[in-house]
Amino acid sequence: MANQVPRMDPIESRAWLALIGTAELLPTALDAQLQADSAMTHFEFMVLGSLIRSPEGRLGMTALAASTNATLPRLSKVVTRLAARGLVERSTAPADRRAVDVELTGEGRAAVVRALPGHLETVRRIVLDGLTPEQQVALADALEPVVARLDPRGEFAGRGGHG
Repeated sequence: MANQVPRMDPIESRAWLALIGTAELLPTALDAQLQADSAMTHFEFMVLGSLIRSPEGRLGMTALAASTNATLPRLSKVVTRLAARGLVERSTAPADRRAVDVELTGEGRAAVVRALPGHLETVRRIVLDGLTPEQQVALADALEPVVARLDPRGEFAGRGGHG
């Protein structure tokens, strides 16, 4: 007797393929716009955005990694690039001399402020404008529980929306 291969029903398949298509195509589109308009990647924008929303514009590397869903090695490379451009500064954490804090500079804050209008226009153009307000609510209602299961401790900064 042959083993039966598990399959999705047509609705499950449609939902899954739409989610995967979005997850694969959206980052490339956001990266292209941010690089062209602001000379930064979407991940760099997320790092700076996490810092701008944090108290005093400062986070420890571990908290910043969690808020951007990054590994520490990846984040460290990006923070090094951002620091070289004067957008962030590294310092020893006051509470734990072995830990490193990352702080947004004035230029880093200005870079986010300059990048935001084009980023929001792109988000609206490629995602939100194609949906009715009801569909936007349905999209949020459908995806928020998925994000909650993927991020049970609520560490990812994108949960509140980064705009």
